[in-house]
Amino acid sequence: MRAQSSAAFRAVCAKRLVKRKNGSADIDKNKRTSGLPSVSIDELERIALTVRRHIIVMTGKAGSGHPGGSLSAVEIVTSLLFAVMRHDPTDPRWPARDRLVLSKGHAAPVLYAALAEAGYFPVEWLESLRKLGSPLQGHPDMHRTPGVEMSTGSLGQGLSMAVGMALAGMLDKSDYRVFAIIGDGESDEGQIWEAAMAAAHYRLGNLVAVLDYNGLQIDGPNKQVMSIEPVADKWRSFGWHVVEVDGHDFRQLLDAFAQAESKKGQPTMIVARTVKGKGVSFMENVVDFHGKAPTVEQVESALRELSSPITGNGAR
Repeated sequence: MRAQSSAAFRAVCAKRLVKRKNGSADIDKNKRTSGLPSVSIDELERIALTVRRHIIVMTGKAGSGHPGGSLSAVEIVTSLLFAVMRHDPTDPRWPARDRLVLSKGHAAPVLYAALAEAGYFPVEWLESLRKLGSPLQGHPDMHRTPGVEMSTGSLGQGLSMAVGMALAGMLDKSDYRVFAIIGDGESDEGQIWEAAMAAAHYRLGNLVAVLDYNGLQIDGPNKQVMSIEPVADKWRSFGWHVVEVDGHDFRQLLDAFAQAESKKGQPTMIVARTVKGKGVSFMENVVDFHGKAPTVEQVESALRELSSPITGNGAR
């Protein structure tokens, strides 16, 4: 069974494309916003539902992958690609684009699904996940997949790469912004905290990190493997502006991203409290689905559940 196609949803993203001067290829670099129409919460919820269905179908067909942490990040990625970031799927290397680094690279299915829905490549590619020769490998590859900014998957490195991108933008006096999504288990890595220190030192107000705080990592609950609490206070002590949100509530996420854009000279960390496997009852808060694909029967069951949008409070 395939996930429902959504040309209408890709049209929503098309509305977000940055306008060009006089219809030419020249870019109005004097504006971050271009009077583009906003995307409604209902539209975002419908896109998120489709992305979730893609994740289930992709990983089920591949017989491997990481559905749990992909499902927990759906609203975060959907908010960024369809409502927050300045980007153009027809020109993935546009110099003035905002950048998104998925530091928790094992959650590649959520990124691939959202990029396909945004129009970076055909939705049909999603069925090739993890296949030999496919542009959609188990972890993102910036050289093979349109829209992927950085090859990630070696945990702890993505935030450092995002810091470098943000610092380059500042030195170039460019107004693009950089967004990085990190995992809570990934936060055990010392390199995360080295990057955090550097970002505050260089006063990177153009950098926003989002912590997908679903409470589980491959070996079990974070609090048992290596607690990261008090995580919000830790980021504040490193010099970051911190916002705590329900990571499945679009209104809270969009408000947090707006707060981040208003912060000058200080990076922002959005602590997004999420549910591993969100949207599929038998996957929610089940550590096994960190890196286990659903069976054929589980795919069918999950798709039946994913028949209506999920709101921030878990209601359908």
